[in-house]
Amino acid sequence: MNLQIFGTKKCKDSKKAQLYFQERRISFQFINLAEKEMSKGELRAILGGAITLDTLIDTESKVYVDKNLKYMVYDKEETLLANPLLFKTPIVRDGKRATVGYVPEIWKIWIDETKK
Repeated sequence: MNLQIFGTKKCKDSKKAQLYFQERRISFQFINLAEKEMSKGELRAILGGAITLDTLIDTESKVYVDKNLKYMVYDKEETLLANPLLFKTPIVRDGKRATVGYVPEIWKIWIDETKK
């Protein structure tokens, strides 16, 4: 597994995701979105399947409210890349597969697949 966890240090679900993998002794790279923006390539690798730009936007975030995005027409990809705190977190990525939010039931499947 080549795991990346995108989140923030203040996000409870990001902390829970890190703890989930630490308890299972699975190494991961934590990317703090408060300090480092996601690259366009990373974003494109996450998109696909059930994950869309709409899925990634945290409509309850301070950034979403402050920028009044509910009532605006905007380029979702560019806005996410320019405002990393607009992402719903945690985003857990293993290669081309990814999840948004705390979803240990899917991560367990990933772990079980690597053991085969």
